[in-house]
Amino acid sequence: MMQHADLREHFHRLADSVHAALHAGEGFTLWLAAETSDFVRFNHGKVRQAGQVRQCYITLRLLRGQRHLSETVSLGCGADDAATVLRTLAQLRTLLDDVAEDPHLLLADAVHTTLHAAPSKLPDAGQMTADIVDAAAGCDLVGILASGPVCHGFANHHGQRNWHDTSSWNFDWSVYSHGDKAVKRGGAGFEWQPASLATAIAEARSQLALLGRPARSLAPGGYRAYFTPAALGEIVGMLNWGGFSEKQLRTKRSALLRLAEGEASLDARIALHEDTLHGLAPGFQPEGFIKPERVDLITDGRLSGSLISPRTAKEYGLKANSGSEAPESLVMAGGELPMAEALSALGTGLYVSNLWYLNYSDRAAARMTGMTRFACFWVENGEIVAPLNVMRFDDSLYRMLGSELEALTRETEFLADAGSYGARSSSSQRLPGALLRDFRLVL
Repeated sequence: MMQHADLREHFHRLADSVHAALHAGEGFTLWLAAETSDFVRFNHGKVRQAGQVRQCYITLRLLRGQRHLSETVSLGCGADDAATVLRTLAQLRTLLDDVAEDPHLLLADAVHTTLHAAPSKLPDAGQMTADIVDAAAGCDLVGILASGPVCHGFANHHGQRNWHDTSSWNFDWSVYSHGDKAVKRGGAGFEWQPASLATAIAEARSQLALLGRPARSLAPGGYRAYFTPAALGEIVGMLNWGGFSEKQLRTKRSALLRLAEGEASLDARIALHEDTLHGLAPGFQPEGFIKPERVDLITDGRLSGSLISPRTAKEYGLKANSGSEAPESLVMAGGELPMAEALSALGTGLYVSNLWYLNYSDRAAARMTGMTRFACFWVENGEIVAPLNVMRFDDSLYRMLGSELEALTRETEFLADAGSYGARSSSSQRLPGALLRDFRLVL
């Protein structure tokens, strides 16, 4: 595939070709998603598999009034792409008359052209791989490294052109101990930091010895608990299931409905916002609207905003600020507890490094259930005593981030979604750790 700077010009030429081929009364939008990603899989601290994915997909939407149809095709980024796109246009045209008008279709008609093409700050994948192998020498590290540029583009018949091109890395890994015991970590960013990676792997090694101690099972009940940012990310990530969606709030299906209606509140220190400016996701969406750089969602523990897609905006007479109505660059403000003092502040209780298998046990009450996972420990007097066997929790967001929240860590961590189904994910979170007075285990 061509260099991404050349791809941008190629995309613009394709948009010009489509525009020139329109019939009277027609319009179009083009959405491009492309990446050049190096993937390296590790096992036993060594490279098991390495490869590169180069792909480019374009979605063409043909418009006539409130009728519209779209199709996504793969591009080879060569001279024959124009013929592919124009052939797709002709196919959509033959079907458009059979499509009903869409009363909730809303597309940008004011032209806002943008360009974000940040130069890569990453070394080549070979250097990153060598750094990982050196840091993991002698331990059973497993994981997958994904790195390289991802770009998105938008164009329409009004002449709007948008481009977002950024390079990042994501290393999702764990160090295996025995049985079901492992230390799970991850890292991501726009700049490669081998020293920080080496420190994280060294810390994981130190926890391996603790995992070798006899595991402890706890009786159901309430316990003091410290959540790492990764564990808190699983809790906050549940709000991606329509929690901040304006449509879900309007139809009374959001897990934050009680918060929206003033029937409940979170701790006043809880502040969440969508931070498009500093995230991985592009600052525009497939309908052509420009996303605000920041959308406040929870302020002082109370709902202060929502995410509004163009369809919802059309239906309820609002202004769109999102594409999918799910956070893509979610940030929670930190608190005052130094992360290095988390164990001493916990005293006696649970150190929760990871959670998984989360679901709502009562969506209307924002009550969640799930399992502890990987290196979770029982702590006494600020010292780790034993690893925990897998436990199930069932607790409400209004308790965990409300009445039972004791402190948030001063430091926050950048957590990027490691998903790569179909394409590398552009979703991310930046979160602190959280100290809870009481966390409910049920099994």
